[in-house]
Amino acid sequence: MIKFENIGYSVAGRALVEHASAAIPAGHKVGLVGRNGTGKTTLFRVIRGELPLDSGSISIPKGARIGGIAQEVPSNDVSLIDTVLAQDTERAALLAEAETTTDPNRIAEVQTRLADIDAWSAPARAASILKGLGFSQEKQSMPCSAFSGGWRMRVALAGVLFAQPDLLLLDEPTNYLDLEGAIWLETYLARYPHTVIIVSHDRGLLNRAVGSILHLEDRKLTFYQGNYDTFARTRAARLAAAESEAKKQEARRAHLQSYVDRFRYKADKAKQAQARIKMIAKMEPISTPQEAALRRFTFPEPEELQPPILRLDQASVGYGGAPVLKHLDLRIDQDDRIALLGQNGQGKSTLSKLIADRLTASAGSIVRSSKLRIGYFAQHQVDELHLDETPLEHLRRLRPDPAPSQLRAMLGGFGIGAEQADTQVGRLSGGQKARLSLMLATLDAPHLLILDEPTNHLDIESREALVEALTQYSGAVILVSHDMHLLSMVADRLWLVKDGRVTPYPDDLETYRASLLEGGGSSPKPTTEKMAAKPKRASRDEILALRAEVRKCEDRLEKLNDMHDKLSTKLADPALYEDDKIADLEIWNRKFAEVTQAIERAETLWIEAQEKLDTAENPNSNQ
Repeated sequence: MIKFENIGYSVAGRALVEHASAAIPAGHKVGLVGRNGTGKTTLFRVIRGELPLDSGSISIPKGARIGGIAQEVPSNDVSLIDTVLAQDTERAALLAEAETTTDPNRIAEVQTRLADIDAWSAPARAASILKGLGFSQEKQSMPCSAFSGGWRMRVALAGVLFAQPDLLLLDEPTNYLDLEGAIWLETYLARYPHTVIIVSHDRGLLNRAVGSILHLEDRKLTFYQGNYDTFARTRAARLAAAESEAKKQEARRAHLQSYVDRFRYKADKAKQAQARIKMIAKMEPISTPQEAALRRFTFPEPEELQPPILRLDQASVGYGGAPVLKHLDLRIDQDDRIALLGQNGQGKSTLSKLIADRLTASAGSIVRSSKLRIGYFAQHQVDELHLDETPLEHLRRLRPDPAPSQLRAMLGGFGIGAEQADTQVGRLSGGQKARLSLMLATLDAPHLLILDEPTNHLDIESREALVEALTQYSGAVILVSHDMHLLSMVADRLWLVKDGRVTPYPDDLETYRASLLEGGGSSPKPTTEKMAAKPKRASRDEILALRAEVRKCEDRLEKLNDMHDKLSTKLADPALYEDDKIADLEIWNRKFAEVTQAIERAETLWIEAQEKLDTAENPNSNQ
């Protein structure tokens, strides 16, 4: 178990954590969440012992190995597979000693220990991890110097996963992964044999890979059972309760103050007025937890164009040699929301650049609407901002005519406040830089917006704001992202980029995810032609039985939802969050998580029963 006991830590006089306590059971997978700037990464450094606490203590089991990714692996001539194998320092030391020792007793000890740690299967395990993170067998034998920084970060991640520390600390691990790598990591972490703490804003990862949430807010730590969605519902109920109590207290305070104002100077009422003044002074203020500032995105609306706004006919594109993509026959309309699927290196960014007119087709043709405006956001553009200029200066260069107040309003529409508008970009957070780049990409009200990994530096609230903005946006959107939640909420068409071709993906994202987990790669499962004879309608008895099953499922759902409402009310009780009720709170949180999971299972059973009934009553509906 890991215990945070009344810990405190400050940076430059500003308290990041203060009188914070929490406990993480051994073997738990925990998501550490909180707004950007609250100190999550700093807390990791404190856990690792890199920074001393101002007060309190952190208890970690004696001898526990702590592992995380400090930086990318060096650019050297060591192969990827050997780089990963070297991360298990005990195995490397034992193998080296086995080559040199001559003492028979020590030889036996070394060989016994090598067998205990399963040293001989290590190369296969390392290769499996590298494969899951996108490295083919051929690439695993290549030197680290052959890969860019982003890919070397993947090697560093592979190394720490291979070493299997007792406490694994991961800070935004999916930021340098594609969708396929992120999906693989979710399943790997869910099966990881030791304790994991993950800082992440990836809602899919926090829902599928962790079983509890550690929330850093108001300089305090709060432990919640359940995944991120369960945490969000529980916290929403808690916020509602705190807000309700705060309103009641304010009304009570106002009532007392009204009496004081009326009677404090009247002799016959002075004593009562003084009593009420003391009551007001004794009232402990009830403050709701800090909420994120309004993190909106306001995309300018383009005028409507005649469809299609862009068409590719037998187009090919590359970088001077053999084409990366060829025989592209694609059409984009202004109401399209398209997600590009496929592993890194297959050509998703190449296709994006071709559509954005940043690459020229080597064959075929591209027809664009004459008035088409395209906005393009890519990860590297955040790094290409002028670090010595302010956001206001960036905007003034592109829009010299509007008054400063208008420019500030435009920045405000992307959540860049007055203070940030006058701050040099080099001093802004990654999220603020990403917002500035998004604003610059959409400045001309584009009819087509291409977003290549737009969420890497955005926290969860900002990602939700982006989802809302894209949903309301009246232009076309092309998305490349490892964020399954973003893709599922925004995209209504899927294009698979693989083996030099771009083809529509016929199934949904969950099917794509399942195919990857089954080892089926990115290829959609072949569909079988429906050549069967006309289905026969089910008998009356069969239909009655199916209807009874549907009613049974509906009754079960109703009872579970009623129980869910009662538990929500219980969790909304402020008394439950008092220090002496922590044990009770964990029990109620666990019950809430269990009921939530039961509702999900019951909903699945109800949908399946309803589909069977629909098929039985209307056998030709799917033909």
